[in-house]
Amino acid sequence: MKKDLSVVVPLYNEEESLVELCDWIAQVMDNHGFRYEVLLVDDGSRDHSWEVILELAEANPNVQGLRLNRNYGKSAALQTGFTHAQGEVVITMDADLQDSPDEIPELYAMIQEQDYDLVSGWKKKRHDPISKTIPSKVYNYFARVFSGIKLHDFNCGLKAYKNKVIKSVEVYGEMHRYIPFIAKGNGYSKIGEKVVEHRARKYGTTKFGLERFIFGFLDLLSINFVSRFKKRPMHFFGTLGSLSFLFGLVVTVWLIFDKIYRIHNQLRVREVTDQPLFYLALIALVIGVQLFLAGFLGEMVTIYSDKKNDYLIAETTTRQAESKMV
Repeated sequence: MKKDLSVVVPLYNEEESLVELCDWIAQVMDNHGFRYEVLLVDDGSRDHSWEVILELAEANPNVQGLRLNRNYGKSAALQTGFTHAQGEVVITMDADLQDSPDEIPELYAMIQEQDYDLVSGWKKKRHDPISKTIPSKVYNYFARVFSGIKLHDFNCGLKAYKNKVIKSVEVYGEMHRYIPFIAKGNGYSKIGEKVVEHRARKYGTTKFGLERFIFGFLDLLSINFVSRFKKRPMHFFGTLGSLSFLFGLVVTVWLIFDKIYRIHNQLRVREVTDQPLFYLALIALVIGVQLFLAGFLGEMVTIYSDKKNDYLIAETTTRQAESKMV
């Protein structure tokens, strides 16, 4: 049976909150008559999260568990959930109960009725210390500048997507923060935002530190480059290489003609190799050739490579999969 909603929940060591979260999701879904599935993606938890998931899946046929064989990171868990999601609308949310399932019906309506490709939550009022809120504001400012997407909270885990949007993206590393950026690059540019409730953490502690803002900024530079030049690396490397080579060539020719001119006019002549400018030109020539070759190889890789990231699933709640590849 076709499903209205898929709720993808990546998790790592969240055994305490899973039962309450799934009960809350089920209550919301039943109240609104949704046909749904909940995909709990265990990213290699070291507590009893998987045992809890097995019990939840046995009690509720709408709950499915996917356990990765080790801790790959949130992006890998999301990608695994996206691969298995069957609902027309896909909701992502964190497992720590800081995201409210009560937001799901309105997010669903914005996708289905207002025809958004993607809707991102905005935790306008946050229950976080200033050591997290200030860096978050700075990070989101730069994300808006680089991406051109007017979202206040790129890193909010509560988002809604059309199914075709999540099937078109591939997230890895720490790229889950930039799914709107990736989706926009794939042609899904109708991106909305909804103010959502940010609840105080009830169980455990956060799994992320301040280093995520540093990594996030580096990932932002990476995704900005990839989105612009993924299909045309020669435009970037080739342009820089050509400019560098042209600069080195012009300087070299000028040094040679300057020496010929001085010899012809019986002026004081300095050996070309004694001039620092000669070595600068030589370096520019070498770098230019290397950059051009990098662009050429990038074009070859882009044309002929179709490699996808594979994450090993150790087992699922519906069937055993000793080494199932996603």
